[in-house]
Amino acid sequence: MVAAKISPNQVKIGYFIQLPVNWLKHPFITNKFKVATYEQIAIIQSLALEFVYFFPEKSTINQDTTQAEPAETELQQQAAALKLELERDKNTRIELAKEQRRQIQRTEKAFEQSMVQIRNIMTKIGSRPLQAVDEAKQMINQIADTIVNADALVLHLISQAGKDQESLYYHVLNVSILSMVLAKNLGFPEDDIKLIGLAALFHDIGKLKIPTQILRKTEDLTAPELNLFKLHTKYGVELLKLTETFPISAFDIILQHHEMLDGTGYPAALTATQIDNKAKVVAVVNEFDNLCHPNDISKARSPHHAMSHLFKTMKGKLEPNYMAQLIKMMGVYPPGTVVMLTDQRVGLVMSVNSEKLLYPNVLIYDPHIPRLEAPVISLEEGKLAIEKVIKPSALPTVILEYLNPRAQISYYVQNDQN
Repeated sequence: MVAAKISPNQVKIGYFIQLPVNWLKHPFITNKFKVATYEQIAIIQSLALEFVYFFPEKSTINQDTTQAEPAETELQQQAAALKLELERDKNTRIELAKEQRRQIQRTEKAFEQSMVQIRNIMTKIGSRPLQAVDEAKQMINQIADTIVNADALVLHLISQAGKDQESLYYHVLNVSILSMVLAKNLGFPEDDIKLIGLAALFHDIGKLKIPTQILRKTEDLTAPELNLFKLHTKYGVELLKLTETFPISAFDIILQHHEMLDGTGYPAALTATQIDNKAKVVAVVNEFDNLCHPNDISKARSPHHAMSHLFKTMKGKLEPNYMAQLIKMMGVYPPGTVVMLTDQRVGLVMSVNSEKLLYPNVLIYDPHIPRLEAPVISLEEGKLAIEKVIKPSALPTVILEYLNPRAQISYYVQNDQN
């Protein structure tokens, strides 16, 4: 999209423009917009700019208008009133963005506390299994209480990047949290939600018995390697049986989380009616998270594209109602998705409110604002929306580094009390 520099005095109604000035130094909600009124023109001309960027392709040029230009005095009065209104609205949004940042920081702190707990649990499972299981139950119960009791849940993207050696920890926390949210949305009772969360937390514990070179291999596994890898579900159950306090009713979830409805899964090639419904929940979420975090990072999909791929390729293998509910739960634009807004700004979806899935909170790329101060805005119906999804690989380097879409995508939940 080609832009031309024009004088503010040349701006007309219908022109799509960009203001070449810091977002905080003008009253408009965005730097890019289509001019709609003479009052807006008067405000633009009062900013003492040498030029503005003009986008002919997005402008409505030479459009007949019935809007008469007010007299000079009247125009200045109306422009002053509009400027005051815009500034109030903008200040409200700035305060809202600050509060959203505080919420994100609180959520990230809670996430990191959970990660600390998981590290402790996984290191104790062999030496102090009773304590490890008790601590796991306490953690899951706390998270489940938030999920079960929330009228509206906010699903946050966590900005802290994961360490390679701890990828298993991030994966099991992701699967545990998303499985509990999915189970709630599917109408599972509270006890089952907690059982699903606990089983999901340990669903890959059997991988501790699989050689590291197999777990980290980016090429296709050989037949013997694959057969050994498939034993991790059985190994997990065997290991957890040694704890003596792990719920027996959770074993089938761990054992069956790779079973498929058409009988092509493992370890027992079960079919639809033979698979525990709670295991089907974990299976859906596990497949989604694995698409986002494959061993070969070059094949990693964004959450948006992972959802699309899951729905297209796993029909007949995963419970269709559960897949559909996962997509509904995550939103059309899951946290971690890079998007272009209707005002042509690029941003990263940071969080999704379960009550407003089409209008997530988006961190906006603005070259005039340091990344740590970048605005996080709430999209609103009728005002600002998402125009399209962008692949991170298609972004210019400067925007990619600013938004920093992560290879490790982690989620955490918050009860929206607003």
